[in-house]
Amino acid sequence: MDSEPSPARRPERTAAAASGVLVIVGASGDLTKRLLMPAVYNLACDGLLPEAFAIVGMGREPMTTAEFRNQQRAEIGRFKTRVTLDERRWQWLESRLHYTGGEFNDPAAFARLKALVDDVAAASGAAGNTLLYLAISPDFFGLVNQQLDAAGFTGLAGQKRIIVEKPFGKDLASAQSLNQTLLDHWREEEIYRIDHYLGKETVQNLLAFRLANGMFAPLWDARHIDHIQISATETVGVETRGGYYDKTGVVRDMLQNHLLQMLAYVCMEPPSSLDPGVIRDAKSDLLRSVRLLNRTDVERDCVRGQYGAGLRVDGEAVVGYREEPAVDPDSNTETYAAIKLHIDNDRWAGMPVYLRSGKSLWKRGTEIVVQFKPTAPAGGPGNQLIFHIQPFQAVEIRMQAKRPGPTFMLQSAGMRFDYAETFEAARGTGYEVLLFSALNGDPTLFSRTDFVETSWQIVQPVLDAWRESRAGDYPNYAAGTWGPLAAGMLLSRDGRRWHESLNRAVLARSPFFTAAPVVLLNNLLLAFQPLAVEAGTAVVERGDLKSEMYFVCRGELEAVGEAGEVLGRIREGEFFGEMAVLFDRPRSATVRATRPCDLLVLDGGDFRRIIQDFPEADAEFRRLAAERQAARREA
Repeated sequence: MDSEPSPARRPERTAAAASGVLVIVGASGDLTKRLLMPAVYNLACDGLLPEAFAIVGMGREPMTTAEFRNQQRAEIGRFKTRVTLDERRWQWLESRLHYTGGEFNDPAAFARLKALVDDVAAASGAAGNTLLYLAISPDFFGLVNQQLDAAGFTGLAGQKRIIVEKPFGKDLASAQSLNQTLLDHWREEEIYRIDHYLGKETVQNLLAFRLANGMFAPLWDARHIDHIQISATETVGVETRGGYYDKTGVVRDMLQNHLLQMLAYVCMEPPSSLDPGVIRDAKSDLLRSVRLLNRTDVERDCVRGQYGAGLRVDGEAVVGYREEPAVDPDSNTETYAAIKLHIDNDRWAGMPVYLRSGKSLWKRGTEIVVQFKPTAPAGGPGNQLIFHIQPFQAVEIRMQAKRPGPTFMLQSAGMRFDYAETFEAARGTGYEVLLFSALNGDPTLFSRTDFVETSWQIVQPVLDAWRESRAGDYPNYAAGTWGPLAAGMLLSRDGRRWHESLNRAVLARSPFFTAAPVVLLNNLLLAFQPLAVEAGTAVVERGDLKSEMYFVCRGELEAVGEAGEVLGRIREGEFFGEMAVLFDRPRSATVRATRPCDLLVLDGGDFRRIIQDFPEADAEFRRLAAERQAARREA
């Protein structure tokens, strides 16, 4: 597959959305005030809403339209994503807000809602395009859809669509049941299953990257790509969501939807056009090519974890998952998962894809790493293409470049395209493009029945195996670390390692690096490799001839002398091993972890190469090494 079809271009979407009425069922809840209303306001500010537009809210909280408008005015000040509130645009939007209250089990409440929608549509000129947004718990989907059908919404004239939020089921059986509940009342093309990850510009740009940059097309297969990693990590624990999360876990919360969506965009066959149906066919075809796991596969290729007490990046102590509010103190729910998958088609046969996600980890970030195979004759590690989805939005290429000088020596170099430095755009909620697309009847970014059910089929064997066998070692990683050691072993046995996206803020935790030149830090960031070790592990042994330097991100270690005496402790932000590298001699002490540690390792050759270019850093390392030697002699 050396070439890809060139899809027809879709016209730029610069005009306002189609006229219509947005009906929000559950309008008195958090989703409306925190995300939906700020998103609609942003669309209004950007001139993307038509004059013939209105919002009708229904909620269980009794309110008048005037009270609803006052409530949303108060909340938009708290949850807007723009620096200031454009009073003129807000007044325009506020005048289009309407509300009726009622319980979801009351047919009369839905009759009132239908009458209000009809009146507002006629008065605003927005009739013929109705968007029903179910901002409610999935527990109410069946009941509310019955009520909407009985009240006449399924028979509305013109276009009508219904948006349903995740979680879409809790397993394959419940997802199939929920799909049937929806299909009992709506046609497939009227059902828009939303995944807010697809509202992120960088996720949408995966499609643009695949289709608009032909130079990568001949390389986009298992012949040239060694493996792909998709990671979504969070620094926070479950906090106030313990009751929900303890029934869910990270596989249902992240892997089944968000990560498989990104997998589909990265690995699907290039569609022949940008027609929504063609794109959704390509995504579904890709998921159907994912090899389903059996019990042996789960035991070998899937890792689960749960966080215990630990420290955040800022040093704040945090409790373990089982001590979080509303969490079962003996909970077996996973807060971390890493899974190895294979795609059985001509393009990707034999190439693994690694997915991981977790809470209370050392860094927040969502990244997709495409690791290319190394090439001859120059050698060196393979190139990397990295999509930074959040919080930083960028596309980065890691490559090999010749070092300046008369000899042919290679070193890693990077090129980075940063959204914030290229595009001038106000920060949004991620729902703007989804609402805009739904109003225009464009289902590209919404999931179809077959995609949802296939994604559940992929993770169902994992859920079944983990439900039937308790994890005996929970908690198995401390909050604020890189996760369970078994996740690293999952890749290391394949001769690979997780890519940890570092930035200068990580190195700045060490006083030594706070004032270091940017060029020095950039060289170090490209050269560091991650290493996680358990308490009691000897990272280096006295007398070793290994030539590496180590930087401590998390944890604590001790230096032990020949007689077993403790010579000193090495804490977060500090480093060790530079003396052996600088003076090319055996290790003078054993360095052992006193608690679980996350380290960054710098190969001795890279270390010497880098400090050779930075004499001041070389001098500082040598000064510190001399001080340590003197301190040991005095001890």
